Order: sequence, then structure tokens, then C-alpha cells
Amino acid sequence: MLSPVSRREWLTGTACGFGALALADLAHAQTPGTNAPGSGNPLAPRRPHHAPKAKRVIFLFMQGGVSHVDSYDYKPKLVADDGRQVSFDDARVIANTGVRGTSRRVMKPLWEFQQRGQSGLWASELFPHVARHMDELCVMKSLCTEGVAHGPATLFLHCGSTNFIRPSMGSWVLYGLGSENANLPGFMSIAPSAGNGGPRNYGTAFLPAIYQGTALGRAGGTAAEATIRNLTGATRPPIELLRELHAEQLRRTPGDAELEAVAASYELAWRMQQNAPDVLDLSKETAETLALYGINDRPTDTFGRQCLMARRLCESGVRYIQVTYGDNSANPAWDQHSNMPKHADHAKACDKPIAGLLEDLKRRGLLEDTIVWWGGEFGRTPFAQDNGTGRDHNPAGFTVWLAGGGFKKGTAFGATDEYGSQAVENKVHMHDLHATILHQLGLDHEKLTFRYSGRNFRLTDVHGRVVREVLN
Repeated sequence: MLSPVSRREWLTGTACGFGALALADLAHAQTPGTNAPGSGNPLAPRRPHHAPKAKRVIFLFMQGGVSHVDSYDYKPKLVADDGRQVSFDDARVIANTGVRGTSRRVMKPLWEFQQRGQSGLWASELFPHVARHMDELCVMKSLCTEGVAHGPATLFLHCGSTNFIRPSMGSWVLYGLGSENANLPGFMSIAPSAGNGGPRNYGTAFLPAIYQGTALGRAGGTAAEATIRNLTGATRPPIELLRELHAEQLRRTPGDAELEAVAASYELAWRMQQNAPDVLDLSKETAETLALYGINDRPTDTFGRQCLMARRLCESGVRYIQVTYGDNSANPAWDQHSNMPKHADHAKACDKPIAGLLEDLKRRGLLEDTIVWWGGEFGRTPFAQDNGTGRDHNPAGFTVWLAGGGFKKGTAFGATDEYGSQAVENKVHMHDLHATILHQLGLDHEKLTFRYSGRNFRLTDVHGRVVREVLN
């Protein structure tokens, strides 16, 4: 009778587990097909649960919360009742005291709204360039989320949880689908913020560390900082010696997930030195393309370069790309509690680059199988905060839009109440949005699980539904 074999013994007897598989495979990275399914590479492409409509995601994160009632959610009642005292359920008051129905002064939108394109979707003058692309957008006006403060709401947006350390959405996507390009990270976060969750927003938590996002630059930094340090000009490491050292360490500590991830990261870094500089080099783009993104114009140069970088990563096979418009201050970019006109400065910096990205993806045939997701962690209140000139956080009703990837074009879905305070029609919880995006990538959010600490975890926890009404 055969004696049982422990996991540690099995890993030892099979050449150190996944780390050795990765090393063996990555050692021949220049050979065609090494990233093919079944190659042994943990980042090799995987079969989706069902036929996908999209291959990748570009998430344009508007850190701090754009005001939906000043941008895409037109509410004539705000104009009619401007200055009146009206009873609202104030999310911050409810969170702190439990009291509902607080008198607040209605504040009308600061920018004029118009119906745009053949679809007639409403958009304000805040984003005039994106407004020209309304016929490409699926505007979801009934989002609601968890968390009143930036930290919990931002974590919920990225990880599906307000406080527990959970894997980020990009890590789940990479874990579920693998990478299309063995020479680049499959998940990249351009200019992420150090606050409100920081690295947890692109981290793996209990998923294998190999699915960690790779950060390029930092929020509020210049475009020159949005790169990979020491990618060029540095002496390349003696990769064969490193492989031998890693293999020996893995033999001594088989099954060490962190060591396996380190070994794989060195291998990927070695290959990136040969491939990434070309991908991140924007100098090869035409003058017309640079102008399309607003590059070399002072207000739009930084975010324009970041959006163009996202397009280049997208066409190079990166699965999940996040571009953050924000900063590292205590009050994130769009967080106008006392100065709503400041929204105009931020819109001027990112409006043209976003419109340029949509146009560029479309004309290159990439928009069809790429999901472009725009939005923040919550919206803003339709009333003035503290009777002043700004708006407070609003997790109870806000707007995001999506383009490409099989979402219906020129469509508005859901609605907030007559003031834009609460989602009331076809509510879409953040769990639902996550489930829907995963569905378009070919992933069933109920099947995309990872066993940890005695239970199966997933991005949507035990919630979420696919919003099929917005899908083609």
C-alpha cells in the first residue's frame, strides 16, 4: 500500500513546484510559444468560462469622485430649486449619526447640459471633447457603492471590500485569464495614488504574488515618472546565474510562493529590458496622434501621455490597465468640498486625452474588444456642503460610463431621483459592475474563485449580478 505524500514532499519531488515550472519555461523565453496554454507558465493564457466580448480593460480612474450632476446626469429640478432648502438623506450624516432627512441647500449644476449626437444622451460643457463621443458610450446613471470616505470607497472600487485586504480587480482578471504577452506584465497601473489603499488597489492579497499589478509612476507626478526605473541604461543582470541561485533556493524551500514570485519577477524584468522600452517610447508616434491626446499642450500633456501609453500597452497584450487621474494629497483631485469650479481645471487636463484615447482605439480596431471604463469611487451630492460652494461625497447614486467591449452604444441605463441624490431605477451596485465587466471578459464572477483560509473567495464576495440590459 502506498503511503500518502504530503504537499511539501510532492513539490520537492516535482522540481520545486510552480517556481521551477516558471523558471524552466522562462529560461526559454525567446522560443516562440513559451507563453502558450499548457506551457507550465502560471501567466499563460487560460480558457475563459464562456465566449468573451472583450480581451482587456482600460480603467480611467477619476480619483476623488466627479460630480455626476455636473457632468452626465442632467437634473432640471436642480436648476428649478436652486437655493431652496430641501430634506435629503445625507450619507455622511447617516454614517455618523444614523439620522435621515437633513435640510440642505440645493445647488444647481455649474455647467450647461445639452443632448449630444444621434443618441441624444445628456452631457454638460464640463467634458466637451468626450461629449462628441456620446454615441459610443454606455452611461450607467444608477451606481451605488459602499463607503462614505475615500479610503473605504476606493478599496471597494478596486477590491470589492471596504476594509479587508482582498485582491484587486486587475489581479483577479490576470489570475482568471493569464497574460497575452510573456514579455510584459499582464496588469499595469499608471500613476497610482499612494493613499486611500495605495498598493492594495493593485495588489494580490492572498492570490499568488505573480498576479500583482506593476506600477508606472505615481499620482500627481510628471509623465516622465510614469515609466519603469532602470529599464534602459542599466547593466543587465547575469540571468543564468540568477536562475541557478533561484533554483537552488526553491529546492531548499519548495512551495514558497513569495520566492516563486521573486524568481518570476526577475525573469520578467530581464525580458522587459528587451521589450518594454519600445512599448513605452512615445517618440515613434505621429505628430497627429500626439495632438489627438493633447500631448505637448501644458494642461493635457501629462494625462495625454498616460492615456497614449495605455493604448500602446493595450495593443501590446496587457490585460488590465489602470490610468489614475489624481494626486497624493489628503483631498484627491476631484474632491471639491468647497470649490466646485475647480472641477473645470481637472476636466481641462483629462477631457481631451480621454476623447483622444476613444478615437485612437476606434480607428485602430481596438475599441471593439477593449472595455474603456471611466469613473470614480463615488459621486457628489446635489446640495451644497455646509451651505458653501462645494459638494460632499455621494455613494448612494452616481454615474460611470463604459465604451467598447460589447456594451451597448449611445445608451443610458438606470436613474437617480429628481435631484440626483439616490439611485432609484435599475440600481447597479459596484458588485454588479464588477460582475458585468468580468462577464464581458468571458469570466463568470461566481466561478472565478480562490480557496483561502477554508473558504472560496471571489471579487464580488457573495453578491453581484450581470447587468445584461447594457450588453449587446
